[in-house]
Amino acid sequence: MGYSSSSKFPLLMPLMVACLIMAASGSNFHNDFDITWGDGRGKIANNGEVLTLSLDKQSGSGFQSRNEYLFGKIDMQLKLVPGNSAGTVTAYYLSSKGSTWDEIDFEFLGNLSGDPYILHTNVFSQGKGNREQQFYLWFDPTTDFHTYSILWNPQRIIFSVDDTPIREFKNMESIGVPFPKNQPMRIYSSLWNADDWATRGGLVKTDWTQAPFTASYRNFNADACVWSNGASSCKSNAPSSSTSTNNAWFSQEMDSAKQQRLQWVQQNYMIYNYCTDAKRFPQGLPPECKMS
Repeated sequence: MGYSSSSKFPLLMPLMVACLIMAASGSNFHNDFDITWGDGRGKIANNGEVLTLSLDKQSGSGFQSRNEYLFGKIDMQLKLVPGNSAGTVTAYYLSSKGSTWDEIDFEFLGNLSGDPYILHTNVFSQGKGNREQQFYLWFDPTTDFHTYSILWNPQRIIFSVDDTPIREFKNMESIGVPFPKNQPMRIYSSLWNADDWATRGGLVKTDWTQAPFTASYRNFNADACVWSNGASSCKSNAPSSSTSTNNAWFSQEMDSAKQQRLQWVQQNYMIYNYCTDAKRFPQGLPPECKMS
């Protein structure tokens, strides 16, 4: 399956001024993130406008946000490793700490030149994941920057690519499915070697003659509630606080046009869905699968 061009689709809504804004035009990686590992392989350039991670045979690299968030709309533009990226993984995710952590994952699994990347998504709640959905993209993610977004509010998590939703994970605590809502999470990203599993189940190994491998980031934006010293920057976590335009993302859901785009992606580009993998769950599919 190759890439095809795609037009841009309208934003769900204009970017709102939320409880805290780090606007794309004013975001600065020096202020918002720390490079946490890689011994110089992670770099911030252009006066804080661009961050790059690189991977060679000795090490990968990674960064994390200085802030923790408890709900928000998080956007980042990424340009992935070009050419023969087989064996490499670029991970971009939200995660809390501890043995019962919450996590919302984008992972980009590299491939041989000309073969499509696989976008791997997962949601962990209280330390339990196993909710993988995987997609091809409808464009080549290595030739330009594209926007990868996570909308996380008390009702749902929506993964989007260039403002097109690809996955929705709803709050189904009413049927006993844990939902990430109590643990603040940081933003993390890393570029690392995973050739034991990343490409065709580990059959294709990393070609180190192509190193260093580099992924690039820009235009970080967080309309989000920042968690600091045990308190949220948002005045209230009650849904009533979302009636103003300032907190529109807090109760945001997909309109019919977005639902149609989601169906289009899932029908044409989804290549794995845990909710249809009956062999993996011989005791029965997870309860949220029966509701979707």
